[in-house]
Amino acid sequence: MTKATKIYALLGRGVDYSYSPLIHNCAFRELGLPCHYTVFNIAEPDLVQDALRGARALGIAGFNVTIPYKKTVVPFLDELSVGAASIQAVNTIVNEYGKLVGHNTDIDGFAAPLLPYWKSITGKTISIFGGGGAALAAIEAFNRFFTPAEILLFVRDPEKARSLLHESGYDCSVPITIIAQDTPEKIRNSRVIVNATPVGTRGGKGDSSIIPLDRELLHPDQIVYDMVYNPLNTPLLQAAQITGATTISGIEMLIGQAERSFTLWTNMKMPIDAVRAALLQEIQEQQSRISD
Repeated sequence: MTKATKIYALLGRGVDYSYSPLIHNCAFRELGLPCHYTVFNIAEPDLVQDALRGARALGIAGFNVTIPYKKTVVPFLDELSVGAASIQAVNTIVNEYGKLVGHNTDIDGFAAPLLPYWKSITGKTISIFGGGGAALAAIEAFNRFFTPAEILLFVRDPEKARSLLHESGYDCSVPITIIAQDTPEKIRNSRVIVNATPVGTRGGKGDSSIIPLDRELLHPDQIVYDMVYNPLNTPLLQAAQITGATTISGIEMLIGQAERSFTLWTNMKMPIDAVRAALLQEIQEQQSRISD
């Protein structure tokens, strides 16, 4: 007799492009675990509660949560970790015998590739583009692991962003200035620039950049961090590389947060080397198919 397969999944909308199934299924295979990871696209926010109710009934073991439901799921969970509660956004759910516990591994996953630069980030200005759960995770990561002088938050709707920060209970230990997204000139003085929006994602506006590339806003003294991971080298990162800026791909955050989710689900360490090799191979093959 073999053990029943445990099901894990990504909850989102229009996220068939995600590499999360490849990452987790590779890890499950490497460790010989009877588990399978898939994608559940939920068409409307009103259906999220039904989806989670169904997860309890069916015994689905856990989820990742992505755009646009990281905050939507919060009221329907039984418990939140400290990290998830701090920003009222969840990217990982663990089903503990019918009790759904929300976590946020984006915070640690986001911070990981920036930690080697922490001395140069201390006391400097940080710019973040985005007003959703991913931006909140970045804000919390800077607040928890770094000591920047200030955070400039560039958003489409400043009033909505203010409400979001208020609802999340942000403690203002690092001052935040909210700025309209169409006036990005202040990023010139930033040490780190973060794209926490989906702009630049393949399948969407994949040839776009959240920052206008014709205004010479980027320079060599900056770190440009794009949370978008598909494609690997976004238009924003390409432009930053040309200027000599340090660049960080969303792949680093993707692997970092996935590793932490995997451990929450399985109490085991993810085989990172095998996962990274499989992921990079898939990206290379995908790019080759596109160029052909």
